[in-house]
Amino acid sequence: MPPAFVRLAAHPLRWRLLTELATGDLRVRELVSLVDQPQNLVSYHLGLLRTGGLVGAGRSSHDGRDSYYHLDLDHCAKAISGAGGRLHPALGSAVSPPSALVFDQPPPAVLFACTGNSARSPMAEALLRHHTAGGVRAASAGSHPRPHIHPTAVRVMRDEYGVDIVDHHPRHLGTLTDRRFDYVISLCDKVREVCPSFPDQPRLIHWSIPDPAAADSGDQDDYAVFRRTAAAINTRIRHLLSVLAHAQEAQP
Repeated sequence: MPPAFVRLAAHPLRWRLLTELATGDLRVRELVSLVDQPQNLVSYHLGLLRTGGLVGAGRSSHDGRDSYYHLDLDHCAKAISGAGGRLHPALGSAVSPPSALVFDQPPPAVLFACTGNSARSPMAEALLRHHTAGGVRAASAGSHPRPHIHPTAVRVMRDEYGVDIVDHHPRHLGTLTDRRFDYVISLCDKVREVCPSFPDQPRLIHWSIPDPAAADSGDQDDYAVFRRTAAAINTRIRHLLSVLAHAQEAQP
């Protein structure tokens, strides 16, 4: 019998759903439009992909009636590796995303956007700089910036990744609309709906990541929430490196 990944991914509609989600997190109605299939059929196959661990889902922070679906990239990598190993041992080594990259000039420019620019987007900005040794022009901003960086975000980044973001000053997205970016990545369902336009039509990517400060109570449990958020962002950043590297290799 073929491996589970092959059985799941080989179905034409499920493969189409996977490839659409590879571009960023999407809602059911967006997937329905993209694959041009009935919603009940799309939901059924999404359920199979979720059961197989290839796709995850979470409630939208913008509209609780909506859910955003995303690829579980680490699980997909392991599943692909396992399927390859069943065919031949030499194909069973998972291809991990690069841990660090050095880019030729000009380096790619990436903007991370959320609402307050006090936790998610500055963590993403700092992690991308960290993984590329500053080789990417990373920036972050918010639609409604908070007065200060969140102190728990500062602690988590320092303790878990050795990265200091204490000097980050939240800023408004409107202050960057005259700058050119290759990628604009929204980490907040709310800001995805209000993100302004930028010159030269950057590639737009959405990561639906809940605000760790939404349930902020000031106790030790908050650290665990921020740590999980940082880990989720770090996983996305590690896989983004492969996207950036592939884009650079494709340049003439």
